[in-house]
Amino acid sequence: MPCTHAHQIYAALCPSTAFPKPRYAALRKLYSPHQPPSPATLLDSGALVLYFPSPHTVTGEDVLELHVHGGPAIVRAVLAAIPQAAAPSDGSAAHAIRYAEPGEFTRRAFANNRMDLPQIESLGETLSASTEQQRQISVRGTTSSLAGRYEQWRMLLLAARGELEALIDFSEDQHFDESPAQLCASVADQVRVLRAQMEAHVANAVRGELLRNGISMALLGAPNAGKSSLLNRIVGREAAIVSQEAGTTRDIVEVSVDLGGWLVKIGDMAGLRRAGLVGADAVGAVEQEGIKRAKQRALESDVLIVVQDATADMDPEVTETAKRCVESGINVVVAVNKIDQLSSTPGAEDAWKAKIHTALGLHTTHISFISCVCASTPVPTTPHTKDPGNIQSFLTTLTNTFRDMTAALVPDSDPSPSIWQESLGATERQRTLLCECLTHLDAFLAAVTPELTEGHSAYGIEPDAADDIDIVLAAESLRSAADALARITGKGEGGDVEEVLGVVFEK
Repeated sequence: MPCTHAHQIYAALCPSTAFPKPRYAALRKLYSPHQPPSPATLLDSGALVLYFPSPHTVTGEDVLELHVHGGPAIVRAVLAAIPQAAAPSDGSAAHAIRYAEPGEFTRRAFANNRMDLPQIESLGETLSASTEQQRQISVRGTTSSLAGRYEQWRMLLLAARGELEALIDFSEDQHFDESPAQLCASVADQVRVLRAQMEAHVANAVRGELLRNGISMALLGAPNAGKSSLLNRIVGREAAIVSQEAGTTRDIVEVSVDLGGWLVKIGDMAGLRRAGLVGADAVGAVEQEGIKRAKQRALESDVLIVVQDATADMDPEVTETAKRCVESGINVVVAVNKIDQLSSTPGAEDAWKAKIHTALGLHTTHISFISCVCASTPVPTTPHTKDPGNIQSFLTTLTNTFRDMTAALVPDSDPSPSIWQESLGATERQRTLLCECLTHLDAFLAAVTPELTEGHSAYGIEPDAADDIDIVLAAESLRSAADALARITGKGEGGDVEEVLGVVFEK
């Protein structure tokens, strides 16, 4: 076995001892390099040493691991001794030993084909995961399945491009079984199937961003409906001021919380009202600004919780804003608060369900009945209530909503659930490049189906349309699409890849 730097460092730190067997831990004493072993030169009396030979290591290179006792002084002494270990004992020029740059070990793993770029990005997400859902989505991406899928798509496009370029280069000299129009139609059918899979992949990547970056949730309601009280019950602490005075919350109070494994960013906002409906007739300038921000925050959220006072009518401002959110595709959940004041009113809950369904068109599964008062101070007569105020039931409704929002979409053309679960782990960079690839596929379909002015619903090309097909443009579109996929895995042109490698590895 040729002597490597790993062998040289080991020989200097552990003189007169056998080199450890590959992949087996050995107990060794570490000494200062190039000095006779003695108690005065001892660095660590019992370190575990492991040797991993290339190429089957995390970086693809020889790896020597020193597991020393964790005292800061010992760690500093060993780190200071390692550069000396590579220096010859006669004082001649030493081999350069330095600390690794940020992400350098991972970069070497990529250069030696031990990891692909999607795996590396997922590794960064794994290290920063703080909730269970973030952990799950990051672990899914550390396998090679995503990169394998991207590479499969790329090879399919390269094969299709090869057929078209053969048609360009040899159409006059060779006889083809298919006419140019038939060949383009066949390739277009393959591209349409691929395009549908990519669109589902992009949609799942967007859903995965909710898991990775957190779900934005807003609390909307009239003044004194109980928004701040509900926020405090959700986060389990007094995160917002609660008062009987209407309009206590003027600006947006942002709180991040782990709800059932989902990272949720909750915004408690100013109460919405029209002049004369709640409190004083006039709505002051500060409150008007708070209402304006509340509406904007609601329309930018992923989930909207409408807090409705069970003892009051629905405020037109709240209803109008909530309806706009429903129409925008935002997930809306209604929490009817203060039900403790309706306990003696028969049919009150059914009446509220009908009223909310009429106003917002929500299914009854999106409507919960709660009491923040009972949740904070359980009624003495019901000490055995497991869910005072129905807060836990309401949180279950929320987590079910989160689960529906972040479940993987599985296209009919490829009903394998495993790969689409892993597609939730696609990063924003991968999603952007997939969108770029889709743009080039659209250009290809436009080139081979010139009779279409919009959409891609045609599944055939008439023979007399062959003269209108720009084969060169179609082949170039496939090349650009394949190149976008190559840049996802880091196999594109050097200049394109170098632009992203530094950023990815530093994470």
